[in-house]
Amino acid sequence: MANKRDYYEVLGVQKNATEDEIKKAYKKMAIKYHPDRNPGDKKAEEKFKEAAEAYEVLHDPQKRQRYDQFGFDGLNGAGGFNAQSMDMNDIFSHFSDIFEGMGFGGGFSGFGGFGGGGRQQKPVFKGKDQRLRVELTLSEIVNGCTKKFKIKNDVVCEHCHGSGSADGKVDTCPTCHGSGYVVRTQQSIFGMMQSQSVCPECHGEGKVIKNRCSHCGGEGIVAGESLVEVNFPAGLQEGMVLTVDGKGGAGRHNGVNGDLQIIIKEKPHDELLRDGNDIVYNLLLSIPQAVLGCDIEVPTVDGRAKVKIPAGTQPGTVMRLRGKGIPQVQGYNRGMKGDELINISVYMPQTLSKDEKATLEKMQKSDNFTPQESVRRTIFNKFRSYFNK
Repeated sequence: MANKRDYYEVLGVQKNATEDEIKKAYKKMAIKYHPDRNPGDKKAEEKFKEAAEAYEVLHDPQKRQRYDQFGFDGLNGAGGFNAQSMDMNDIFSHFSDIFEGMGFGGGFSGFGGFGGGGRQQKPVFKGKDQRLRVELTLSEIVNGCTKKFKIKNDVVCEHCHGSGSADGKVDTCPTCHGSGYVVRTQQSIFGMMQSQSVCPECHGEGKVIKNRCSHCGGEGIVAGESLVEVNFPAGLQEGMVLTVDGKGGAGRHNGVNGDLQIIIKEKPHDELLRDGNDIVYNLLLSIPQAVLGCDIEVPTVDGRAKVKIPAGTQPGTVMRLRGKGIPQVQGYNRGMKGDELINISVYMPQTLSKDEKATLEKMQKSDNFTPQESVRRTIFNKFRSYFNK
């Protein structure tokens, strides 16, 4: 991934660019580096493919979100689009709507080029997208994890291997002769006009099945289950959606698999709370512990940590364990961990024995147990700063 350029840089757009701005930028690049304008120019071809790959990610909201969050790592192993490994006709087919809109006709014929009459893109059936809600523990969120799930979805029919044919034979459509579309010629006031439309017999596939598979009804898919392994990066948050390309339902007639969308849910921890990338723990001390100081253990995500409480620690004091929080999952500080914040509370007993009450009444008369103005001001400033966050 080191030699890849940032996709926004490739298309020359800002990171907050709208979908329309991204589409216009790609059209501009496609015209500039189109093979018909740059015959035999390998550098132009590489630029053309690079722009196609960038557009494939940025025009898809889910892929764009994953790229913005995780960079190129978020696209690894996802079965995504790789323009560098495709030939030019495959790219034209993949983005036929773009090239037809520019007058390219979906092939190398946009500037009087190689294909003569261009070619229509035959339909590739995409399977159903699946949604899965996954609950992660605080430890799994902090450290990242890998989980396996068994999900119900459409799978390729084992009997016909996805073709939909009982005997494995698929015939060329007699109506469109395998092209997937038909051409109609009619007279108009401007002369003879031609129009193209999807073949009504094969619905654009260019092939027909005479002996349909009895197990899948000729669809090539049946209801089943699949085992999916998902890698969850550290630092995820409640409500985030991870998209795993190609792990949804199988597509008809050996089409493209749908995607698996995973909605993140955080499982509440028994003792710790999450505040952004920080973890908060409320430590309840006894009066003697706060006054005299002590060494005490506090829970962390991965175990326990020993903390030294100084003598005279005030309620509301916040102590910090550096790097014991949650990693940043996106942005410039990606991977940097937050802290664990220990909020100090002091327990006040509700009932006292006679001796305890007498002892406290005696201490009450001592100036040492009367709050000084400087102490009041310090506590108030801490209290005010909390509300001014």
